Amino acid sequence: MFAAYAARIDRDQPLNGLELGERPEPEARPGWTTVTVKAASLNHHDLWSLRGVGITEESFPMILGCDAAGVDEDGNEVVLHSVIGESGHGVGPKERPTILTERYQGTFAEKVTVPVWNVLPKPKELSFEEAACLPTAWLTAYRMLFTNGGVRPGDTVLVQGAGGGVATAAIVLAKAAGLRVYATSRDKAKRARALELGADEVFESGARLPTRVDAVMETVGAATWSHSVKSLRPGGTLVISGATSGTNPPSGELAHIFFRQLKVVGSTMGSKDELEDLLSFCALTGVRPVIDSVLPLDRAREGFEKMAGGDLFGKVVLTV
Repeated sequence: MFAAYAARIDRDQPLNGLELGERPEPEARPGWTTVTVKAASLNHHDLWSLRGVGITEESFPMILGCDAAGVDEDGNEVVLHSVIGESGHGVGPKERPTILTERYQGTFAEKVTVPVWNVLPKPKELSFEEAACLPTAWLTAYRMLFTNGGVRPGDTVLVQGAGGGVATAAIVLAKAAGLRVYATSRDKAKRARALELGADEVFESGARLPTRVDAVMETVGAATWSHSVKSLRPGGTLVISGATSGTNPPSGELAHIFFRQLKVVGSTMGSKDELEDLLSFCALTGVRPVIDSVLPLDRAREGFEKMAGGDLFGKVVLTV
């Protein structure tokens, strides 16, 4: 079957390790099901895999891709939850969860095999392309806002780095849930797009805000960390799920954190139950993932180049 896969690690030029070509079809195993992939979406996790983060050379060649929507062996339209436990059957309380492609072949292929536990029904209201955007970036944003951020309707939230998959999702979900949304970006066009998606006000990165906020959704990391901390009201919450600009900010802003009694919460992905809630939320409210572009699988390299260069707004989707 045709697939996009990591053939080798290159930490400096990750796309040098990306190959497109034939790979063996997945083998059946007890308790697992094979899904015919209709659409899959790119995540920064795929680039990190090419850099050797969370994976070793012994696992290569590894088909990339965490997210997908498709059709299972019984003809049902499904969405995959990409967090898999050590046993491959759910995630037990003492198990170390892994993201698909850290141990198991991924979704950038004609077929993928996953535990039956990891398959959810696709709402009929969502297309395959839309559904494929939800299990990583949109689920991450959902958990950041509503589980770890603890925000409620009427609160004010700052989303750093408008344009990225998680940040875009956070803007749309926050607005749909009745929050006041501030968003930042270095790029004027991305700020304008954030307004179109529902942000109440947009600002250049690092700009002073009209008011301090109840919560900050942080995925940029070092470049925006100080601004995120200083933008919070006393007792506010900073939720961080990534650091695309690096993990070592010039200042940790410790004085601001303890004097204002701020909460800093790490957040990664989300649970199967949260994905089910997110699917229902989108189906019932009409909220839809923001898609930057849709490409056939054999043009996957173009999608990786867009993501690596930051030349996108929303998700890149690959169709099979």
